[in-house]
Amino acid sequence: MSEFKVAPANASAGVKLLTWVDNRFPATKLWKEHLSEYYAPKNFNFWYFFGSLALLVLVIQIVTGIFLVMHYKPDATLAFASVEYIMRDVPWGWLVRYMHSTGASAFFIVVYLHMFRGFLYGSYRKPRELVWIFGCAIFLCLMGEAFMGYLLPWGQMSYWGAQVIVNLFSAIPFVGPDLALMIRGDYVVSDATLNRFFSFHVIAIPLILLGLVVAHVIALHEVGSNNPDGVEIKADKDENGIPRDGIPFHPYYSVHDLMGVAGFLILFSVVVFFWPEGGGYFLESNNFIPADSLKTPPHIAPVWYFTPFYSMLRATTDEMKPVFAIAVGLATLLGLLKGRFGSAGKAVMVVAAVLVIAGLFRLDAKFWGVLVMGGSVLILFFMPWLDRSPVKSIRYRPGWHMAIYAVFVAIFLVLGWLGTQPPAPIKNIVSQVGTVMYFAFFLLMPWWSQQGSFKPVPDRVTFHAH
Repeated sequence: MSEFKVAPANASAGVKLLTWVDNRFPATKLWKEHLSEYYAPKNFNFWYFFGSLALLVLVIQIVTGIFLVMHYKPDATLAFASVEYIMRDVPWGWLVRYMHSTGASAFFIVVYLHMFRGFLYGSYRKPRELVWIFGCAIFLCLMGEAFMGYLLPWGQMSYWGAQVIVNLFSAIPFVGPDLALMIRGDYVVSDATLNRFFSFHVIAIPLILLGLVVAHVIALHEVGSNNPDGVEIKADKDENGIPRDGIPFHPYYSVHDLMGVAGFLILFSVVVFFWPEGGGYFLESNNFIPADSLKTPPHIAPVWYFTPFYSMLRATTDEMKPVFAIAVGLATLLGLLKGRFGSAGKAVMVVAAVLVIAGLFRLDAKFWGVLVMGGSVLILFFMPWLDRSPVKSIRYRPGWHMAIYAVFVAIFLVLGWLGTQPPAPIKNIVSQVGTVMYFAFFLLMPWWSQQGSFKPVPDRVTFHAH
């Protein structure tokens, strides 16, 4: 055991208390390692607000969620009425509920922007692969948390949205029907489903989410933050071991982030007080109607932050199977020509391709739709190995790389809009093209990310004082 520190006899009561705590808990050590002596690059821009904002929204969701649980009834006969009671009779209940519902959308907006910043500046590249993987796990966990919470108001869209999504699991061969039954706890979405989702939304997933956030921050502080230049500041230190291009996170960035927090809270307050339904995107009109298992809404669609992936699910029809088969065949051919595999590896690749193509035409399109929807999220985990660019930051890549990112964002937004619309032949075709282009962005990245003329990366970060 290490020796206890002793406070000077003339020290103040506060210093003595801190010394007593430090001898039993590394409070000062944690403060120094993660704030006052954590050196971050001095050239952060506004894109780096969104990490702190994601943490802020997480706190808002936890605090408002605690107050909502005080009055919410996880019972199929009482759930909708309890939400109405919160809105109408609980003092400031309407504000808490709107903060929570708006916070869910704000969480995804902030996280999407945070991830896009990672795309632009290569924040997933070595040595930050694990930071990115933890971040993607947080995103996956956040999607589960949002889906579970969406059922709790027990409105029409909550009920039927859960019915549609849970039924997708039944498309999985062999285990699908039993898996869907286990998730629902019944043969239809019912009180058992509500209780399951409530327990996951309130206890299980938040615990996992908090653990992943802690792991994400620890991994980040272990390797250090990336920056818009993609230059590793730890490679150039002074005689004291301090990065020459680094500044302490506190007080510089802790104060700097307050500007981003202030701007976010202004926009957040405007939405909460003047536009809480978000034009039907944050809170759908059908969700103000109690759930009715005998009356199906004319158009069932998930909340806006799920709609790009929902579009890909709907786009996967029997007509898409030949497209997937061609894609698998071309990928296998490219792997055989360019991959460094032995004879055994090539044989395994060919057999796997034949099995996948056979499965494409034998299994139901619904199953492949589920696979495409899941794959569209899981492929994000492989970004550190898909991107083969010799530089990290978009600043030093060819100009047309930025155009590719812009097209990718446009495709994602179009897919999101199409997911909110009723099915139509032309919209389905656009969704199918968008789905192919979405996956092409990632699967062709090992090739296109190496193409073009790259600018020289500076030895030190570029910084202009404000």
